[in-house]
Amino acid sequence: MELLDDSAVDQRLTGVPEWRREGDEIRRTIKAPDFPTAIRIVDEVAVDAEKLNHHPDIDIRWRTLHLTLSTHDAGGLTEMDFTLAARIDAIAASHT
Repeated sequence: MELLDDSAVDQRLTGVPEWRREGDEIRRTIKAPDFPTAIRIVDEVAVDAEKLNHHPDIDIRWRTLHLTLSTHDAGGLTEMDFTLAARIDAIAASHT
């Protein structure tokens, strides 16, 4: 998987405005209406992550989810991170 340069990362971030870059990662926080909904979001993200064979780091704090994406094998951000970010956005939107 090919690393994206800074310009490409900035361009791709415009398509996923809820995400912010921190070094070689992109991050997003999702606030679900309640804890069971937060878990349903995580379950749906897990299914898509498995399909893509690309897995986010997820921290669950009651109804708040903190998600981090990076392509560790490549050493930074790739198209796969933004593909999964867009899918996570769609999942979150369907629950909030």
